Amino acid sequence: MAADSCPGCGAALADDPNGPHHKYMTASSGCWQAFGEILAAEFGRPGWGHEHRLTVDTYAAQHPGEGDRRQRQSVAIHLVALCHRLERGLDAHSLLAATQRMTAEKREWPRLTAPHTYDLTVVDVLGASTAEEHLALVRRWAEATWEAWSDEHATVRGWADAALGAAGRA
Repeated sequence: MAADSCPGCGAALADDPNGPHHKYMTASSGCWQAFGEILAAEFGRPGWGHEHRLTVDTYAAQHPGEGDRRQRQSVAIHLVALCHRLERGLDAHSLLAATQRMTAEKREWPRLTAPHTYDLTVVDVLGASTAEEHLALVRRWAEATWEAWSDEHATVRGWADAALGAAGRA
């Protein structure tokens, strides 16, 4: 099977139209499989999962979909989480209440303009051989992804502020 570009992140990975795909993220089957390998490492190797939330938020932000309601909500929530984690230093536990409230909202999230390219993808993270290397790569991947969405930072920061406010009122 020839390598193809993932329609979400652009990574050159084999795609099998009959292979496993996410229900609404725009990822090739090869990219989805690579993400699964990263998750298996995070759950199966000591120390590799310390930034699991950052891994998930980064992958989701790179695979925004075509714009249906679930896709727009997913992009909003994962970008807000990246903003909180990378700019405000919130840990995964602190993010949970804010993102759960965002998920529960009956809101029509607008479609954001996704970046055309990403400097780092799942392929770059797959090469890690130690927990320390993996965690550093996940952090760089997240930072590069957040930077790629810079045209939407003002909108996402507004949502992030509102999400923190809602979490604080609960």
